[in-house]
Amino acid sequence: MSVIVPALLAQTKDELEVLTTRVLPFASRVHLDLMDGQFAPSVSVGVSDITWPENWQVDLHVMYAEPVASLEQIIKLKPSLIIMHAEAQGELIKAVEAIQKAGIKAGVALMRSTVPEDVAGLIAVSDHALIFSGNLGEYGGTANMLQIEKIRLIRAINPAIEIGWDGGANVSNAYTLSLGGVDVVNVGGALIEAPDPPEVYRQLDFEVHRKDVLKKQETAGAA
Repeated sequence: MSVIVPALLAQTKDELEVLTTRVLPFASRVHLDLMDGQFAPSVSVGVSDITWPENWQVDLHVMYAEPVASLEQIIKLKPSLIIMHAEAQGELIKAVEAIQKAGIKAGVALMRSTVPEDVAGLIAVSDHALIFSGNLGEYGGTANMLQIEKIRLIRAINPAIEIGWDGGANVSNAYTLSLGGVDVVNVGGALIEAPDPPEVYRQLDFEVHRKDVLKKQETAGAA
């Protein structure tokens, strides 16, 4: 079953507080971007300035060129999931093991050009694989639906892994992403910048669960 997760992109503590307030009425799981100005062109709110409501499940998307250097500080935040990019520098498999040893799930993000087989070892030990289809550090990207093909390749390496999608998700393609096998549909600009975020969230949630409703209707009809 797929879930809709608001993606928060903030450069300052004040911006993060505004975004938190904006999604607080409906969010329970949130995707928070961290950027170093090197791997991603922008710099995000600093790790020491990050806070979130106690009842939130937080996925930290670490867009750092060298995430291992900041890993100890990030782990101390106690998020539910820490996602590092496969294209980053450092001993990432050891970093995954350190994250999991701390009782936190570990994820790997794949840029559009990254082939799953080329990072099979990292995918094999991770709890989550994030298919990145957007632009680093920006809202308003366009979803490259051809990236859905990676889901089959990733699951061939790690059948139990959770699949996330980041980049260009909106009401018009959320159903297709869900149908294609995406477990976690992270939605940024289409949700955060909407005039009525709670209503857009309701529409998105309906779309990713539409296949489940249709399946129930088919089962009821067959009975």
